[in-house]
Amino acid sequence: MKQNVGTIDKVLRIAIAAIMAYLYFSETVTGTLGIIALAIGAAALITSAVGFCGLYSIIGVNTCKVTS
Repeated sequence: MKQNVGTIDKVLRIAIAAIMAYLYFSETVTGTLGIIALAIGAAALITSAVGFCGLYSIIGVNTCKVTS
């Protein structure tokens, strides 16, 4: 799997994951919307950790400067 998520993109994804987790666990967002927010945060965190985003590969985006 070729990396397509750059450093700045990873930092933004981690921030989004933290915000979504905070909103869910502070019960600011609850119910179905809260679960969706938590799922989006989890997906952002996983893609940041792995360095690969499937959606980016579909639409042809690559924010990673280093080729692997």
